[in-house]
Amino acid sequence: MNELHLQFLSSPDWARMLESDLLPWVEAAGDLGDDVLEIGPGPGLTTDLLRQRVTRLTAVEIDPTLALPLRDRLAGTNVEVLCADATTAGLPADRFSAATCFSMLHHMPSAEQQDRLFAELHRVLRPGAIFVGADSRDLDAIRAGHVDDTFVPVNPEALADRLRAIGFSDTAIDIGDYQFRFVARKQPVAALRS
Repeated sequence: MNELHLQFLSSPDWARMLESDLLPWVEAAGDLGDDVLEIGPGPGLTTDLLRQRVTRLTAVEIDPTLALPLRDRLAGTNVEVLCADATTAGLPADRFSAATCFSMLHHMPSAEQQDRLFAELHRVLRPGAIFVGADSRDLDAIRAGHVDDTFVPVNPEALADRLRAIGFSDTAIDIGDYQFRFVARKQPVAALRS
């Protein structure tokens, strides 16, 4: 992540937008449950909001320059911060009541890596759990903020099909001016048996 982008994601303006706009949408998307997985917390502003609403939060951040300070800052709280690649972290199957990822999918180096992440999240979610997230749209203004940075945008029109191909159901995509939001569900056990 370039320095300009990191500064924005650490800013009071971003924190206010998360609390006033994104968080109400997340809460309306479905019950996060008691054991939530957050992928790509970056500087941790979303982590701070989520940890106030769940019993247990595991945040997986691949960048040690972000993960280690976040781990230190949240030591002794209900948050476990792992410095790892979420696609290979080896988390237990069927553990989490929900998974989240906010503004991080486009930082993955390829669509194939994004699909590996989706598959891994499907594996670690409990049956019936939700996967909820948001990401940037492919716009010139967004690209300008990613100079010298990875930017592999997700096509929101194709995301539901990608998630269903992995096994998610009940997908919903909400496309806004600058970002899109999505929710999908790992099928409950009863649905898997029928």
